[in-house]
Amino acid sequence: MIIHNYNEPFIMDYGNAPLIINIDRYSTANKSFRAALWTGVYMQVTLMSIPVGESIGIERHGDLDQFIRIEGGTALVEMGLDKSNLSYKRAVNSDYAVIVPAGIWHNITNTGHTPLKLYSIYAPPQHPFGTVHKTKADAMLAEKD
Repeated sequence: MIIHNYNEPFIMDYGNAPLIINIDRYSTANKSFRAALWTGVYMQVTLMSIPVGESIGIERHGDLDQFIRIEGGTALVEMGLDKSNLSYKRAVNSDYAVIVPAGIWHNITNTGHTPLKLYSIYAPPQHPFGTVHKTKADAMLAEKD
């Protein structure tokens, strides 16, 4: 069994092995729109860096719950039962957590002046092992395929 404990972030998918890291350091070091950090059988951790003025995009996961932790920046979180009516809205910043139950439409928009840094936990995994999307356009293209 290998336990990773790195002082300097090396962002990759560490797979189904035990992992010990400083999640804040990894989250803030990430420059990709989305990068899988750890993909197991029942859960996945991804890092995201959302450019100023951009968002993750309105989405809904029908069969999984999601936990999102804001590590740096300022954002507007919107959620709702209907894609066209995201009626639950909240301004958030560092140290906020967002819990998204399966079936809820949601979006997070960077409203600050620096990239929004966050990590997301999906249960079960949402993206293929090793996923790295440098930009939102890359993510949209991959999800389209």
